[in-house]
Amino acid sequence: MANSFIQQFAYFYWYTLVRTLYIRRVLRSAEAAPALNTATELILGAVSAALAQLFTTPVGVIATRQQIGSHEESHEDETIVGHVKDIYQRDGITGFWRGLKPSLVLTVNPAITYGVFERIKSIILAASGNTMTPGKSFLIGALSKTLATIVTFPYILSKIRLQAKNTPYKNAFEVLGHIFKEKGITGWYQGMPAQITKAVLSQALLFYFRDYFEIWTRQILAITGKK
Repeated sequence: MANSFIQQFAYFYWYTLVRTLYIRRVLRSAEAAPALNTATELILGAVSAALAQLFTTPVGVIATRQQIGSHEESHEDETIVGHVKDIYQRDGITGFWRGLKPSLVLTVNPAITYGVFERIKSIILAASGNTMTPGKSFLIGALSKTLATIVTFPYILSKIRLQAKNTPYKNAFEVLGHIFKEKGITGWYQGMPAQITKAVLSQALLFYFRDYFEIWTRQILAITGKK
């Protein structure tokens, strides 16, 4: 849960920053939240997710080793420091970014989440007189995240398998092919309900604090812009 929240927070920070910079520097709009088309929202979301993945992939690798690798060799040091040492000794510094390629492909997940969220929010704001409540944000966020998770879950599963200790797989397609041979296409969605529950909960927290993060980011950009 903590790992998921860190990833969501990192994405939200970069999304707010990238979107604000795009509005101010490219569109040169003084409006805080102008309506953007779906394609633009998806592109901004993908760029933000790629930046976030560069910073959070090491956290994900360590978390995956703790969750999956702890049952293989009980005599090993299973602390965070122990896993950091083990990853570095086995794979070097690049080991902390193992699974980065499928993670970059998975940038479509938050891109879909925020793209769908912004479009539905625009429709609701137009219909309700520009009023948005935390409850509405929660429901829209839950719907958006659920849709994004269903679309991308097979690749989420392959990323987890790639980041596991002593994994025999070389790439995501090899993982998906092996799962398909053993369990068929339903195997690609094994564990999806738990993933949706975890993702929606962490996403709901971020959408709740969304406005505060946006105000904070704009204040920082305003201060740095004056220098």
